[in-house]
Amino acid sequence: MGFKVVIPARYASTRLPGKPLLDIHGKPMIAWVVEAACASDADEIYVATDDRRIVNAIEGQGRAIAMMTREDHRSGTDRIAEVAMHKHWSSDTIVVNVQGDEPHMPVMLINQVANLLMAHPKADIATLCTPILSLAEFLNTNVVKVVKADDDTALYFSRAPIPWHRDSAVDGLSTQTQFSGAQRHLGIYAYRVGALKQLTQLAPSTLELAESLEQLRAMQAGMRIVVAAAAVRPEQGVDTLEDIARVRAKN
Repeated sequence: MGFKVVIPARYASTRLPGKPLLDIHGKPMIAWVVEAACASDADEIYVATDDRRIVNAIEGQGRAIAMMTREDHRSGTDRIAEVAMHKHWSSDTIVVNVQGDEPHMPVMLINQVANLLMAHPKADIATLCTPILSLAEFLNTNVVKVVKADDDTALYFSRAPIPWHRDSAVDGLSTQTQFSGAQRHLGIYAYRVGALKQLTQLAPSTLELAESLEQLRAMQAGMRIVVAAAAVRPEQGVDTLEDIARVRAKN
């Protein structure tokens, strides 16, 4: 069974306007993402965007196809759902969301998350995680953590430091010294199209609004998310000017 890749790429990023077109070693960032997707096992690859400049930037980039989508989508997930509906993909089709601000996304993770969903026929969504390596990372609210059950289904995602080691933080947050077992959630997903459509038709949930994490909408609606350890640890994506400087500094 094959899978599709859709790369949502919005031009008007709040923190970095025009982010998909930022230059990295002579190529726009979106072109690096497309290159990784084209090296994966996906049988179809689309860039879902709201701007002709992004369409022009990926013209001739491997086997990827650019599709113009609505400007008013609230999230990349909504943009991917529009592509799925336009292409009339069946409800059991698997679609991998590769974010357009991940210029160094390892190809093996694209394949891994798709294969993970294929291997769990009762799951609606698949995603990946990687161990948290420092206390600073654990306490950072910009780092999303995930806790999973013994069968690898997600129990919860949070910006808060979870699981919390109560006995090693006797005087609260500032005194915590332990982060063993904590897992950082990686923002790559595989969806079954039926679940994708269901998710985008739901209103934002109370947990989603509290944590600003869209995957909590799926969990609160009873959808099953399976989580696996990433085969390799990816680099951080691009959200800030500091991030783009870090990426440009690499050879």
